[in-house]
Amino acid sequence: MTDATAGQPAARPRREKTSLLTQDGRTKRRNAAETRFKIYGIIAISIGLLFLMGMLITIISNGSRAFTQTFITMEVTLDEAVLDKNGNRDLADIRRVSTFGYAPLINAALENKVQDLGIETLLEDGAAMRAIMSASAAAQLRDYVLSNPDQIGETVEFQFLASSRVDGYLKGRVTRESIARDRNISSAHLLLIDDLMEQGTVERSFNLGFITGTDASESRPEQAGIGASMIGSFFMMLVVLALSLPIGVAASIYLEEFAPKNLFTDFIEVNISNLAAVPSIVFGILGLAVFIQFAHLPQSAPIVGGLVLTLMTLPTIIISTRASLKAVPPSIRDAALGVGASKMQSVFHHVLPLAMPGILTGTIIGLAQALGETAPLLLIGMVGFIASEYPDGFVGGFLDPNSAMPAQIFEWAKRADPAYYERAWGGIIVLLVFLMTMNLIAIILRRRFERRW
Repeated sequence: MTDATAGQPAARPRREKTSLLTQDGRTKRRNAAETRFKIYGIIAISIGLLFLMGMLITIISNGSRAFTQTFITMEVTLDEAVLDKNGNRDLADIRRVSTFGYAPLINAALENKVQDLGIETLLEDGAAMRAIMSASAAAQLRDYVLSNPDQIGETVEFQFLASSRVDGYLKGRVTRESIARDRNISSAHLLLIDDLMEQGTVERSFNLGFITGTDASESRPEQAGIGASMIGSFFMMLVVLALSLPIGVAASIYLEEFAPKNLFTDFIEVNISNLAAVPSIVFGILGLAVFIQFAHLPQSAPIVGGLVLTLMTLPTIIISTRASLKAVPPSIRDAALGVGASKMQSVFHHVLPLAMPGILTGTIIGLAQALGETAPLLLIGMVGFIASEYPDGFVGGFLDPNSAMPAQIFEWAKRADPAYYERAWGGIIVLLVFLMTMNLIAIILRRRFERRW
């Protein structure tokens, strides 16, 4: 009995019967792992959204105040004895009166306003009260007189910008304690502002000048605007779009569809990938050496900034365009060639239209990246340049010295007056609106040109 059973194989253990409707232990563990992975993904997305919301809230809370400004309303008598002594309304004679000649008119108007409202103040006269007003008030009054010489001798109502300290006081960034050692303003000025606000002479309203205005000097932060920098960025983007799109798409089509696969094309592809990772400041050095020092193009001009950003954007556009061309199925090419189309006809009539959504999306993303660059502009002189005037005409938009939005934001952020820091946050909001608009255009174009195959 023992010998007979020893040579037989051991009996297999009987497996427990299972059903497809019930989960075994291995399936439960796998499903639990998938559930945990989904939870990890949701947590990661939530953390990313939390940081994004925190960033947006910080930008909006700090920058929204730049879109409002404090104004002082009062009537100014345009004294003929001061502005036009000869009484002949000759613009040549009127222009001889500098802004210093208009200051007494503003002082007298401010003093009369306080007296008419019955406000008691420790400030002696209009000259002492003048600290509550912007230094640009005299220039604003002079520009009005030169544009309307027939108003000389009349009393005209004006809205003047308040000084940056007064504006900061009404926005909460300036307090009586913080101005204890301030030479520009005192507590008596703030008391006067409180009284004028109660009478409706001083009020905060939307500051259109921040969007349409130009940069200002250190003494007039309340007058600074980002309008000229927006124009500079617009002309730079025109240069980038006009050069990078055709060059990048043409290079991509050649490398992907026509170029032979050899060591030379491999060398080009490797260098394109490396250029996409080169720090942007290197392109700024290249632009300084080639476009300014060698080609003698005007410094701080948008055309130079556009050329530098074109060099920086080309690798991005080439890589995204090649990826879009690769995504088109080979059967499209084979079908076109099978019905008698040439290689060029198959590419331009069939492949390129199908790849167009990806090409446009990559191009606009590259433009959006170039729009936010500051380092290349620093080396060609667009950072530190005070864009106090708009360009003269369309050609001047390319050749006249100007700044760009990221360069202007960088310049404001490093200035001492807190009003400029506030405007830097406001400029970030404007820049984000530009970037969101460009990405929205990319989505619309992608939907517009998208085709199914």
